[in-house]
Amino acid sequence: MSTGAPRAVLFDLDGTLVDSAPDIAAAADLALTDCGLAPRGIERIRGYIGGGAERLIHRCLTDDLDGIADSAQFELAHARFFRHYAAGLTDRTVIYPGVIETLETLKARGYRLGCVTNKPARFTTPLLAALDLARYFTVTVAGDTLPVKKPDPAPLLHALAQLDTDAHRATMIGDSMADLKAARAARTRVLCVSYGYSPTLRLADHAPDALVDQMRDILPLLAP
Repeated sequence: MSTGAPRAVLFDLDGTLVDSAPDIAAAADLALTDCGLAPRGIERIRGYIGGGAERLIHRCLTDDLDGIADSAQFELAHARFFRHYAAGLTDRTVIYPGVIETLETLKARGYRLGCVTNKPARFTTPLLAALDLARYFTVTVAGDTLPVKKPDPAPLLHALAQLDTDAHRATMIGDSMADLKAARAARTRVLCVSYGYSPTLRLADHAPDALVDQMRDILPLLAP
């Protein structure tokens, strides 16, 4: 591609565009209860979001970010989580302040927009549709679109290929280490939001190109 390729902005979903933690936590706690385990609660589960549904369930079952649960227990909890989450996908999920304004502004500036999430497509597609966000994105890459997820750079590179955009003309917006690592590996610029599900200090320690407190704060950082 040439230096005249269109500019693009890729967005994470959970913790970046939308606060879905209440619905995710409710479904996860119901799944844990089905397995005879105590619920973890929204504050703890909020910190477990970002690695995809499989990592979320392993973390909830083991109460450990890097934990791996017993396979039989995992299969049961995973299936129950999917059932409960599908039933309450957007009960309490809301769009973060400034997101619509930011998406509208970037569209008006001629940016091509993509959503790159570790959330499975069976939840990503209806959630974006229900919140009327799908219309902003030329491409959506879900957690099961490819064999790998973020922090692997492949989902970002796949989205950029669909947008006909060079990595050096793209920016990734996210709230997690998975977003930051994927962007670095893809050689795109990366801006992180501080209001998401990852500890702000942990993100800052890994030097994103900027760490902003509100979504609209990214606009001055992107060329008009």
